[in-house]
Formats: sequence, C-alpha cells, structure tokens
Amino acid sequence: MKKNPRAASAIRLLAIGALIALAAYWAGARWGPRQSPQVSALQAQRTAGRGAPNLGGLTEDEARTVSIYRMASPGVANINTRAVEYDRFEGPVAMEGAGSGFVIDARGYVLTNYHVVEGADTIEVTLGDKSQFPAKLIGSDQRNDVALLKVDPKGKPLTALTLGDSANLLVGQSVLAIGNPFRFSSTLTTGVISALGRTVQTGDRTFIDEAIQTDAAINQGNSGGPLLNTRGEVIGINSAIYTPTGATAGIGFAIPINTAKAIAKDLMTDGVVHRAYMGISSLELWPDLAQALELPVNAGILIETVAPDGPAAKAGLHGGNRQVLAGLERLMIGGDVIVALDGKDVANQLDLNVALNHKRPGDTVRVTIYRNGTKMDVTVTLGEQSQNVGGGLKR
Repeated sequence: MKKNPRAASAIRLLAIGALIALAAYWAGARWGPRQSPQVSALQAQRTAGRGAPNLGGLTEDEARTVSIYRMASPGVANINTRAVEYDRFEGPVAMEGAGSGFVIDARGYVLTNYHVVEGADTIEVTLGDKSQFPAKLIGSDQRNDVALLKVDPKGKPLTALTLGDSANLLVGQSVLAIGNPFRFSSTLTTGVISALGRTVQTGDRTFIDEAIQTDAAINQGNSGGPLLNTRGEVIGINSAIYTPTGATAGIGFAIPINTAKAIAKDLMTDGVVHRAYMGISSLELWPDLAQALELPVNAGILIETVAPDGPAAKAGLHGGNRQVLAGLERLMIGGDVIVALDGKDVANQLDLNVALNHKRPGDTVRVTIYRNGTKMDVTVTLGEQSQNVGGGLKR
C-alpha cells in the first residue's frame, strides 16, 4: 500500500506537538532536551531604534501594547547555557538549556532565574537585536530563584528595562510577558494579574514568596523574562507555571520585582546576597511523630541541632539531646519545637523559610517555642548567611 506523504507529515506534526506538551513545572527549561497609562510610539521608536510603527487603525489598547513591545523587546535576552555531564559509563554528555532574561543596567547587568543558569559551564546572552555576548554569573539567590549575569557590551548601547514597583499591584491589572518559549525568541503574550500574595513552593527549600499570578501565557523557556505593566515597567520575573498537562493552563507565577531588586542590589554592590539565618537544623513535625514524642502540638519545627556560636545558640535555643530510629532515618529529638515567629504560626519548614526571607541580618525575631511541654518566647538576633560569588556556576 502506498503511503500518503501528507498523512505521514500530519502524524509527525502531531507527535511533535505531543512532545512539546510535556513541559516541566518550571516555565523555563533548565536543560533543553530535558504613569502614564500609555507609552508613546515616539519613545518606543527611539528606544528600539526601528522605524515608527504604523498605528493607524489600531485601538488605544493595541497601540499601547505595540509601543510597549517595541520599547522593551530589545532589552529582553534569550539565554542559552551549556554544560558537560557524565553518563553511567563516565562518558561526557553535552547538555544545553534555554531561558529568558532582561537587561537592568546599560553596563550589561542581566536578571534571570537561578534555575535557568544552574550548573552551567558557559552562558550566552542574545538580545532582541540579535547581538550576542558571553555572560558571567555574578551571583545568585537560590532560595528566591534569582540570578544576576554580566555581559561586556564593548561600547554597544544596551536597552535597560525600567524596574517598577510590585508593592501596590491590583488583581485585574493588564500585564505583558516577553520571553523565549520553546526557543521562539521575543515572543509577546498578554493577560491580567489573576491573584497576588501567593506562596508557591518550587522545591524542598525554594519558593516564590508573594508570587504574582497571571493568565498571560507562560511556557517552557519564558523563565527569567520580564512581566510588564502598561507603563512598560518590569513588575516581576516570570518563573513558574502550574501545568497538570504539561502545557500552559493559564496559571503562571512571577517573582515580585521588589524582591529581585533587593537581591540585585546586594549582588551588584557586594557580589553576595545578605540573607538572614537562625543557625539551626530542623525537622518538620507530623502528627504521628508528635504523638510518639508526647509533644503538646502536632505541627511545628523540631530543632535537631544548633550551630555553635550561631544566632540560635547565642539566644539559648536548644537542639536535640538523643537519637532515635524512625524507620530507616535517625532523628535527633529532645530539642525545642518552634511554633511561631513574631506571632505568626510556623507549621512547617516552608513557613519558617518564608518568615526568614522577610528579614535581614541583624534583625531580631520573637521565636515562640515549646520546651519540655512549656510554651515560651525567645528573642533571636539573626545572623548572616551569604552565598559565594558566582554561586551555582561550575568551575
């Protein structure tokens, strides 16, 4: 029987579409195969360095969207990473990844997600005008999934995006996302802010705090790209999607730009992120364990150890004093149980990490604990836990 070339082509396209639908949780691939309410067209023309767009016949909203895109897209980066990993036979395997980013300073500073560049040996940035630059990882904050890169523009003028304020956003505001989904560079999608203030856990100890939820289509490869308001200001970094099917479900999450600005300031000034820490290793309680240990609460954080001379130790918090075997795991028990920080309940490790994420080294916190069945408050002066310069980049 003679094969139909068109039918075979259609089958191949369907197969490719099915593979594309298998997107990861992260909106950007870590590895590849794996005041004015308007922005003037003139300003956009000058910034983008292109001919004036023909806005005749467009609605006011359409003209604004076109102008914002023309203004911002030259400063949006396509980020490609390369690394060498080893298979089970110790053979080298080249791995490639792709994501997005954006220029925040004409000197060549680029913001992106940490997971876009995690583990990379080399990083290359391609801007909206197709100019390419090798990039250096200045530093990162893995907990908040933010990384700062630096390129040498070699005298070339770069378009730096204006960073807005994410403190006073409203549900229903129009937003625009620009990025490189599935390696389709400089792709624009639009939508609204769907919700605010969510905490989205992205790993055991990583999360997006006060996440901006949007229905603007965000897909694999959008990670690290800007979420813009209708003034053309960056209000967030697109970072993750909720995707039960692998394709976009209209639920995307962005890191508030105010969080990223504080991290970028630390990295640009000192090369490290000034992060508050308590100096404990802890275990999240669950009801069966709490009952077995005869604790007065079913949820909280059981302190297993305290770092010598760390903030918790100096404040008098107690770690465990004996080991027990729970299944195949050895636990250190007998320590204090943390149940609140500054009056806000701490039911699990995520609650504790989020609370500490709002603090700076030197801040004092009121830690509510149970010790030997007695509830009490202990004041802890937080210390500093800084990440290494270039943390996350292989050497």
